[in-house]
Amino acid sequence: MSAHAESFEVRSRGKGTYEITDEVAGIVARSGIATGTVTVFVRHTSASLVIMENADPSARRDLEVFFDKLVPEDTPWFIHTLEGPDDMPSHIRMALTRTSEVVPVMRGRMTLGTWQGIFLFEHRRAPHRREIVVSVVGE
Repeated sequence: MSAHAESFEVRSRGKGTYEITDEVAGIVARSGIATGTVTVFVRHTSASLVIMENADPSARRDLEVFFDKLVPEDTPWFIHTLEGPDDMPSHIRMALTRTSEVVPVMRGRMTLGTWQGIFLFEHRRAPHRREIVVSVVGE
């Protein structure tokens, strides 16, 4: 069994989804691992990862609007608001999604479906630098 790990940074422009599939695929290719798994992890509590449709951007926009309505900013009973009205909503949105995704690797490539992509889901309004850690294990 072999293991390979790398990290990279995503600079968000604020709330939204940012595709990172190509960066992760490059790390899988550099790993030299033909069969195994790749784990993608975001090291933050106000952003998350999702596997989502990558063909039609309106699917991601609908997801973003859904979360805005599900966990609205300026909720009067939130206590954790030191960094602004999007502070606590960003943490709740992260908790409702995931901080990591695991994808099988076969023949040296991720086995994502035809329309699947891996996305950083930024929950804060302001631009941020987000660190993504990728670990590939297998043979």
